[in-house]
Amino acid sequence: MDVGGPPAVVQKKMPLTPKAIIYQRFGSEACYKVEEVHESTQNECPGLSIPQKGPCLYRCCLELPDFSVISEAFKRKKDAEQSAAEMALEKLGMSTTTDDSTVQDPWDEFVARFSYFFSNEFLLSHHPLSGHFRAALRREGQLNGLIPISVFAICDTKISNLCKSINPKVESNPLLIISLILRAAPRLSGSVSTSEEQLSMRREKPYPPEIIQSVVNKESSLQESIWVEVVRIPYLVEKTVEPLTLNFPSEGYYLDVIARELGLTDAFKVMISRTIGKASSEMRLYFCASNSHLDPSLEAVCSKGFLNARASYLSGHLIDGDAILASIGYTWKPTDLFYDDVSLGTYYRVLINMTPSGAYKLSREAILTAELPGTFTARTNWKGSFWNLICTFCRQHHLFEHVFSVVSNPLESPISPESHNLKVTDPGNEKMNACGNAVGGSKQVSRATFRCGVKIFSKSQDLIIECSPKESFKKQNAAIQNAAWKILSWLDKYFRKPDIPLEDLMSFGDVLDVQFHHQQFYRKFSLCKSVNKFWQSIGTQESRLIGSDYMNQLNGMVGDGGCPIIIEGPDSEVSPSNGALVCIIYSICLVKETEYMKELIESSEEFEFEIGTGSVMLCVEGVVTQMSEHQSAKFYMNLPPQEWILASARDTSIILPLLTSGGCNLECSILLLRVTEPMEDRMEQARFSPPLSKQRVEYALQHIKEYCATSLVDFGCGSGSLLESLLDYPTSLEKIIGVDISQKGLARAAKVLHSKLSRSTDATTSTMGIRTALLYDGSITVFDSRLYGFDIGTCLEVIEHMEEDQASLFGDVVLSSFCPRILIVSTPNYEYNVILQRSAPQEEDDDEKSQPQPCKFRNHDHKFEWTREQFRSWASDLAARNKYSVEFSGVGGDGDKEPGFASQIALFRRRDECPRNVAVSHKYQVIWEWNATDTDSSTSAL
Repeated sequence: MDVGGPPAVVQKKMPLTPKAIIYQRFGSEACYKVEEVHESTQNECPGLSIPQKGPCLYRCCLELPDFSVISEAFKRKKDAEQSAAEMALEKLGMSTTTDDSTVQDPWDEFVARFSYFFSNEFLLSHHPLSGHFRAALRREGQLNGLIPISVFAICDTKISNLCKSINPKVESNPLLIISLILRAAPRLSGSVSTSEEQLSMRREKPYPPEIIQSVVNKESSLQESIWVEVVRIPYLVEKTVEPLTLNFPSEGYYLDVIARELGLTDAFKVMISRTIGKASSEMRLYFCASNSHLDPSLEAVCSKGFLNARASYLSGHLIDGDAILASIGYTWKPTDLFYDDVSLGTYYRVLINMTPSGAYKLSREAILTAELPGTFTARTNWKGSFWNLICTFCRQHHLFEHVFSVVSNPLESPISPESHNLKVTDPGNEKMNACGNAVGGSKQVSRATFRCGVKIFSKSQDLIIECSPKESFKKQNAAIQNAAWKILSWLDKYFRKPDIPLEDLMSFGDVLDVQFHHQQFYRKFSLCKSVNKFWQSIGTQESRLIGSDYMNQLNGMVGDGGCPIIIEGPDSEVSPSNGALVCIIYSICLVKETEYMKELIESSEEFEFEIGTGSVMLCVEGVVTQMSEHQSAKFYMNLPPQEWILASARDTSIILPLLTSGGCNLECSILLLRVTEPMEDRMEQARFSPPLSKQRVEYALQHIKEYCATSLVDFGCGSGSLLESLLDYPTSLEKIIGVDISQKGLARAAKVLHSKLSRSTDATTSTMGIRTALLYDGSITVFDSRLYGFDIGTCLEVIEHMEEDQASLFGDVVLSSFCPRILIVSTPNYEYNVILQRSAPQEEDDDEKSQPQPCKFRNHDHKFEWTREQFRSWASDLAARNKYSVEFSGVGGDGDKEPGFASQIALFRRRDECPRNVAVSHKYQVIWEWNATDTDSSTSAL
């Protein structure tokens, strides 16, 4: 290796600036766009939609023919422009000098900095590096005064920045700093000695005695020794990560203790990573240098077979051999040696924080309970910011700052698929900084909708991921959150299964409007597959919780291992439905019944989530949907992966022995505090008395009585609200059936129907003639012969939750194959929404209340809502194809006045007798069955 000194410094003359060099190369093709950045006056940005007050900074976007770069924020515009030009030159591989200009050699400042380190005055300073110097003077024999080279860049930001200016690759691999220091060392000859073999430096001339005495007096008050918890990360993936407790004596050098734990004779070959976790953290990885400082390539490390994939992934650069994760070192704080315990829980929290799902769990402080939502709704209080999770993800993975781009569209004009690039050409186009604040562009137009795109770049300014959602939102904040949620959901798909085929990842990206440059992406996240064991445990958590035992939980009969779900308290009849916002108190404990041990793992006094969005564990949501307001429940769950429990536990030293001994379960206790009904229900209740849902039941009852129907099947029965309501009236019905694909809805339906039917049977007199009731799990677009030829089929407020082609398929299957005598289909009348939304409780900002807004769908999960003309066309064509007649009616409002009924209804009547013989086809699964002659009937095996 060339360890000779750097070239002699050339006498500098007036240099060309980076901007001037760019002009020489590109002329007018170089386009500078400067944007204002309103810096928040608080530590965190409290909002996204309103620019924060504070000092005005400037950021520059430089567009060149083949690429563009974005500078950091500066107080002056010209500094931002020069910074962008310098970044562009770096990306082009060009020097900031030309034949006619030179700039001062950074080696001079580099060498001068080291000269200062070994001066008398530095030894007594409060600089973090001075602590290493003082500790080195307490070492004995030949080690006295020797400083490991690895500590210089870690403790001194200026050295780190100078190294980056000399060799930009240092940004991605800090180990390269070692070779830079060795290269500069000859220029320190005579004052500082360097040992390449020992990777150390020492002052050649002894310190004056009075300086040494000052150091001795300063250190004399230190405690005798400290005990610190650390974590060992073996390079062999099959070996488990283990906690250790190290003793650091006050008279010694803490790096010597770590070196011995790594199997080294002294601290010289102990490498130190950048900080792990939060930016304010002092936690670092300590590992053996080996020869990685000379050849830090992936191929070199892998060829030796010592690649530590877990440690490398945490640090963002390659580490070979075992590593120690510890929080100890010298800082600017008054105490000389800072230290903090690092437990197994700390390690796993850091690791899961690098995944989108894990970061969301941590933001909700609910590692075992929360899940990254599978659905985004603009009206939901997520108790967490998706754009903030993007910030966390980029920081943890050492990516360049992401860019949000918000486009406003006037309500009068249709939304066009505009480009989401970095160029600011439209006055309605606004850029967002990392905190989500608007910068540049024109003032917001209140009568507008918003779309937002996101781009994520590597440190070398390569575009890795971009998302350009098609959805528009009334609020800018919702558009930003939606775009961030989409990228997080796509990334989470990869992290749950790093070996997912490229085609599947691209297909999922198409669904979420996410595009990625797979070469740059896989290069950046290549180590994910090496730690696949951990990610697989994340991916299998859900499957562990939704086995047959879990399905029994959902039916309200038994929990895991046959233990019952105990729901206590009177039924308040206020139960959560899809779209409802619920608030619960919960606690999850690790229990070992054989030894009567119970340890709290996780709890919350007020935890909110929306039913149907997938933002909590399925088993928790499944139990909550069976409860009513103020009821409590207790049930047991199989153990999730051990990593999740250790990450959640408050004290891993107690929990770990319990886990390793076996025979444990998780006990979950829930209290349902309150239920906020979905927006659709609140709108209807504000306008109609009785509510539309009850009016639809009364409409069905009218036709049951008219046709003396004895059998009814409810297609898309959900939680059984229609079937339950029918039990309150005397009818001719003897057999009722519900069909749905939602296990949670069927579980709730089974509970309420079983309770009501059993009470009626036990009563001395009964007004109900129901002899049989069944619930099926199945798709209503698939035929099952057991439901053939019923008197009445109902499908109330269901088809709008399907895609339009699936709604048409359902109609054809029901009328051509199931062949009910009567089919009643209801769906929202989109034209009535303007009236409903004026009646709904207002939740918008004051400046939005006075502005006319576009009609939204009544529920976030509606795939479509038809006008009267669209609904009539669909139903008429359907009836004509299948030999049915159809008539139109509705409930809510007046059909003879504009805009018609709130809920429009099509009543199909079969014209001919259906064939007596039909092919046997059992496609549905019986979830629950009740017979009047056997009141002990319950759910069948699933």
